[in-house]
Amino acid sequence: MQLRPMQLHRQQTRNYRFDWRSRTYLMGILNVTPDSFSDGGLYDDVNAAIVQATHMRNNGVDILDIGGQSTKPNAADVSLEEELDRVIPVVKAIRADRLFDNIAISVDTTKSIVAEQSIEAGADIINDVSGATFDDQMLSTVAALNVPIILMHLRGTPKTMQQLTQYDDLTGEIITFLQSRIKAAIASGIDSSKIIIDPGIGFAKTSEQSLQLLQDLAKFKVLNCPILVGTSRKSFIGKILDQSDPSKRIWGTAATCCGAIANGANILRVHDVAEIYDVMRVADAIWRQ
Repeated sequence: MQLRPMQLHRQQTRNYRFDWRSRTYLMGILNVTPDSFSDGGLYDDVNAAIVQATHMRNNGVDILDIGGQSTKPNAADVSLEEELDRVIPVVKAIRADRLFDNIAISVDTTKSIVAEQSIEAGADIINDVSGATFDDQMLSTVAALNVPIILMHLRGTPKTMQQLTQYDDLTGEIITFLQSRIKAAIASGIDSSKIIIDPGIGFAKTSEQSLQLLQDLAKFKVLNCPILVGTSRKSFIGKILDQSDPSKRIWGTAATCCGAIANGANILRVHDVAEIYDVMRVADAIWRQ
């Protein structure tokens, strides 16, 4: 696949139009899990999830990213039935509320059946942290659904990824992996305009490597896809700040978000929407003008 400098324009997704040149978009994390690293158990029933979704909607979120499977280091897989039971009722409840008509819904899953049922329930985007490598039906399913997919770089699984951090050329190897996944997605029938990439900061990466990826982010523009960056509350920020409590890493996260915007990020995936919304608007005024 021939690579060329990024020339992104707009993407239409159901009722949502993303203009990648005009501003950064904010994705709010809504984990409906008991065991996510930062907010596990806080929003794992429908009512609590709706309250949090409403808070994010009222504070500038563009996309709600709903996840029913923790991807923290050493996280165990959950059954298909359990993931569906966690995710689908929340998607349906949000989509049934007309106040969310201007908010896109992404579902964070590596299972094609969850992807299919989520889109049928009202979701708009599939976010696959495995780069669609865990389920060989994911790409064909997303192609049939005709929705965008986020392809992230990951080595191993959440259980094993932190033992797989040896790279000869960190950024080059991740670009090569993502290039291969983009090629596979297109071969499966997914339009290139519906592919978003994520370098997977913190996934099979050391703290030093996560910082390097932020420094090298502009190099990913060669893949000609919108770039999602997810640094929110992650351990490399805690290491810099000597802060073991993820919920107290908001302003460290804000610094990484500024760096990401300066280096070309198109979407920021965050827990703390209200704070990062203000950070994003100021950073956009500096670097997107």
